[in-house]
Amino acid sequence: MIEPGPILEVADLRVEFGSGRALLAPSRSRVVAVDGVSFNIARGETLGVVGESGSGKTTLGRAVLRLIEPTSGSVCFDGTDVRAASGATLRRMRRRMQIIFQDPAASLDPRMRVAAIVAEPLHIHGLVKTRSEGRKAAEELLERCGMPPSSASRYPHQFSGGQRQRIAIARALALKPGLIVCDEPTSALDVSVQAQIINLLQDLQDELGLSYLFISHDMAVVSHVCHRIAVMRAGRFEEIGPRDHIIHEPREAYTRALLEAVPRMRRGGSQNSELGTQVG
Repeated sequence: MIEPGPILEVADLRVEFGSGRALLAPSRSRVVAVDGVSFNIARGETLGVVGESGSGKTTLGRAVLRLIEPTSGSVCFDGTDVRAASGATLRRMRRRMQIIFQDPAASLDPRMRVAAIVAEPLHIHGLVKTRSEGRKAAEELLERCGMPPSSASRYPHQFSGGQRQRIAIARALALKPGLIVCDEPTSALDVSVQAQIINLLQDLQDELGLSYLFISHDMAVVSHVCHRIAVMRAGRFEEIGPRDHIIHEPREAYTRALLEAVPRMRRGGSQNSELGTQVG
């Protein structure tokens, strides 16, 4: 049974970075990467954040997890104030908030066998006591993500990009999270493999009740994965709403431009895209 209320609530989130000393300015200038963003994610829901490179999407995702410290605003995960959490509270909270990165080749340690990669979070959080327990858990997670148990003995470079992303997803699932930030998880993959990974994420969501913050520059992808879509530009949300409303009745010119960049979405909706023929 899914609990009532959103799993994630973000209010007026702002992230600034120092850009170095400006040539003619006496003080250090600041770059605003996320500028007063507010949203929530329901339990079992996928919110897509779409926009061009440099719009602040990845910074937003990492700030929600406190991999980057927000400058101001609030983040509340499952009733816990993320920005105020520390020590054991932060450790417990991070068990339930995970991330899948864009490039699995870069996010998986090439010197570690797959079993050790997938089981590492379990050992760090003391959820398994022996290597054999960790290996067994890793094999079960890999199998759930469509990988044979025998893959546990191999190294990341021995797999294709899609298989490496399945390994990364298995690792993200190890701690039984409630929320996963998916940071462009399919953008480095061929279209046919993108469809497989999207189907896997949707199956896992149905099975486990996961919530996703799904970050992408590809409107066709988010139209398949997401229940709601937020369109981000220059650190702000241009608009946010249900998927069908954003796809078929966009309010903002920037949203319309993103849709026009995917020609097969102009008429009849996203089901006509190349990706749409392979998902479902």
